[in-house]
Amino acid sequence: MAHFMDVHRGMHGITSDQLHQAHQADLAVEKDENVHFEQAWADPASGTIYCLSEGPSAEAVQRVHEHAGHKADEIHEVPLSV
Repeated sequence: MAHFMDVHRGMHGITSDQLHQAHQADLAVEKDENVHFEQAWADPASGTIYCLSEGPSAEAVQRVHEHAGHKADEIHEVPLSV
């Protein structure tokens, strides 16, 4: 399985509770695509959210986000980590 970092924009003022709800929406449907969302981060001032996931493809990650109601603006495979 590959790791992916995706970016969502336009979420200005997002709260911790809203981020948690969005993450839970992903977790609720991730099994359908054999994806696992590991963590999410947000910057309310810039309206940017970052999600780290593991799955078979960027397309599978996007399908989960779309089903959960928040399509990603960008998805990047991250093949190296330390």
